[in-house]
Amino acid sequence: MQHTRLFLIRHGQVVNHHEFRYNGHFDVDITDIGIQQMENLADILAAEPISAIYSSDLQRAVKGAEMVGAMLGIKPIKMHDFRELSLGRWEGLTREEGAARFPEEADFRFRDLANSKVQGGENLHDLKNRVIPKLNEILNKHQNETICLFAHGGVNRVILCNAMNLPMENFFRIEQDYGCLNVIDCFEDGVKVVKLLNGGPNQSLKGAKIY
Repeated sequence: MQHTRLFLIRHGQVVNHHEFRYNGHFDVDITDIGIQQMENLADILAAEPISAIYSSDLQRAVKGAEMVGAMLGIKPIKMHDFRELSLGRWEGLTREEGAARFPEEADFRFRDLANSKVQGGENLHDLKNRVIPKLNEILNKHQNETICLFAHGGVNRVILCNAMNLPMENFFRIEQDYGCLNVIDCFEDGVKVVKLLNGGPNQSLKGAKIY
């Protein structure tokens, strides 16, 4: 049966990964390890019949998209809609810094994001309402083709929850490591099948087979 294949990728390791900051729309770069993770993905994706590459417009996603695009001769399309979940005034801060700076929100927990949010930020339903319509638009445009999307941990989890018909409360049950690869087959009747989830981000994928 014909279908559209989506290669859904999380950006590489970010420079402040060890600080456990809420990056959100905060525009941070990736590390040398992050670049290696993207190179690993470029090796395997070079053999795939990819017709288009999309990415968030934040540099941590753009870098991987451009690396794969250069190998395939495809110019990535950067889209604001695929940015990470906005954490409003907490962006760029750690949990401790946010609680100290905004004591009225000190009880906020990241795992409450299905139904709550900090001032100026989004919850998971806001993120879903931003991401899924744009993704569906792209899938309709590329019916029966193979495309890539370089995005973020939160964006990817929303897309995967949607593909598996999981409520947003299951968001944190899905792991998305830096540089990971997910494969989703999208059929014309609306059914989506997750063929690969959180695929090998920290090892070379050379010679790997995508089913």
